Amino acid sequence: MGFGSYDESEQQQPQDDDDDGGEAVSVHEHDHDGQLEFESDVSTDQLVSQLGSMKDEDESEDE
Repeated sequence: MGFGSYDESEQQQPQDDDDDGGEAVSVHEHDHDGQLEFESDVSTDQLVSQLGSMKDEDESEDE
């Protein structure tokens, strides 16, 4: 079939002929409820300053 041609039969949903006994995959099987904590020797002011310099670098690259 050439570029740009349209065949409705190709647009139909594929038939699911696999009958594996109705076994389904649980997407929540490995969900975890918890917390993430980390310690840093860098102060909040230092992190904000570093973020500001990173934003400045991005803006100068865009020009």
